[in-house]
Amino acid sequence: MDKTPQSVIREEIRALSAYHVPDSRGMVKLDAMENPYALPPGLRDEIGELAAAAALNRYPDPVAAPLKARLREVMHVPDGMDVLLGNGSDELIQTVALAVNRPGAALMSVEPSFAMFKMIATFTGLRYLGVALASGFKLDAARMCAEIAAQQPALIFIAYPNNPTGNLFDADAMHAVIEASNGLVVVDEAYHAFAQKSFLPELDRYPNLLVMRTLSKLGLAGIRLGMLIGRPQWLTELNKLRLPYNVNVVTQKLATHVLGRPDVLQAQAAAIVDERARVSAALSSLAGVLAFPSAANFILFRVPYADAVFAGLKSRGVLIKNLNGSHPTLTDCLRVTIGTPEENARFLSSLQESLRQAA
Repeated sequence: MDKTPQSVIREEIRALSAYHVPDSRGMVKLDAMENPYALPPGLRDEIGELAAAAALNRYPDPVAAPLKARLREVMHVPDGMDVLLGNGSDELIQTVALAVNRPGAALMSVEPSFAMFKMIATFTGLRYLGVALASGFKLDAARMCAEIAAQQPALIFIAYPNNPTGNLFDADAMHAVIEASNGLVVVDEAYHAFAQKSFLPELDRYPNLLVMRTLSKLGLAGIRLGMLIGRPQWLTELNKLRLPYNVNVVTQKLATHVLGRPDVLQAQAAAIVDERARVSAALSSLAGVLAFPSAANFILFRVPYADAVFAGLKSRGVLIKNLNGSHPTLTDCLRVTIGTPEENARFLSSLQESLRQAA
């Protein structure tokens, strides 16, 4: 008998490549949409004491009640809605996908968008349906609704703002898609802190809508916490797939404490938004560079000789994301995360040098 992975592991899994995270040691790291700011020293001391006092020999609170209560307050969760927590948003995407996977069921999203939507569809055995964005990376509501009518997807994910394009889709187009769907629609608001627009107020209006958030972009990427917000009848079912104790005791304690200082997180988000405007203007002033509008904490931009420019930046100690070749609409596109003013200055000067070298 052939005792090999080829005889046991599904063919579509073997055809995948693992999610790649490049080595960033010694680099100005502007590739992963992280908050570049550390927490204030006093707050770091407080969470250090909390971590030291955590009962690491015990399982964490299985329902994370204090953390959920704090999230409801800080995220302005509407009355009557419930919260489901995950080990990052990725776990929640997978949980929802597993829950809807009947034979022949499909997961739909737009393209280009967050790569994990398509990957998790493959992981869970769902058909994946990608609907191309219109010119300017706009949500093509007419095409999306036509595909919904034809394919009847069980699940739709829409990132708002979208990753990697950075733009907020037209609200009327979003409403049209939600109304057209007979399945579940999840609006991924990972970058809400930088856009300040949300579909949370629409949860009462649409019985098939859930909203997903994360703390990763707010400065807590290292503790891995995502949340799904919606009607209890949905989350009660999804909770059955949640693995026990999926949010560890340190994450629960630290997140609850840091979220008690929303002023710190809001000030950092505001600083990033200010820097986003400055970096966008600087990019737009460079010959041959096209910077796309962004409501997130990153900017997508197009340059000639993108591969060479990316390599030039890397050789100068600046790591961003090369999207050239990942999708036809992203030809010659790079994506830079907004860093500190010093990191952004380093990126811009290195970009100018790299552009000259590549020309």
